[in-house]
Parts: sequence; C-alpha cells; structure tokens
Amino acid sequence: MALRGEQRVTDTLRSEEYRETKQELDGWPINIVSYRVGSTYYCTIDNVSPGARFARAEGPTREAAESAALEKAARYLKQTRRMPTSSE
Repeated sequence: MALRGEQRVTDTLRSEEYRETKQELDGWPINIVSYRVGSTYYCTIDNVSPGARFARAEGPTREAAESAALEKAARYLKQTRRMPTSSE
C-alpha cells in the first residue's frame, strides 16, 4: 500500500478477462494475448517461435484492441522477407 501525502492509496489495478489464442496470419503462426485493466482492453501479438512481441494496441473493447493489433501485425508481417529453406 502506497502513501500519497496523508492519503493511503489502496486501489490496485490488475488484469482481468485474460485470453490467449493461437492463429495464423498471412502464413505466420501468431499468439494473441488480450486482457482488461480497469476499463481499457490491451492486446499483444507475438510470433509463436521465438515469442517476440511485435504488435500491441489498446481500446475500449476487446474486439477494438484485437482488431487494431491485428492490423499492425499484418502490416509488419507484409514487410518481412521469407527466406527459402531446404524443405520448400
């Protein structure tokens, strides 16, 4: 519990409504994590391996936050070059 002047601050923000899903976007496997803190929803997107977060967004609803993050992710993935492998 923190003190602010003479007033005690007891309100603690915690994440709620946590959800994690995996899907594919433009041929890339991605992991989507969304949650709510207070009245704001947050969403982060990472590539499944090695798990580097490359897009995030926030919004008033889960759908708005996820939609904005997916738009960013699609834009970033379109800029990524794919190197041919021996299995292709």
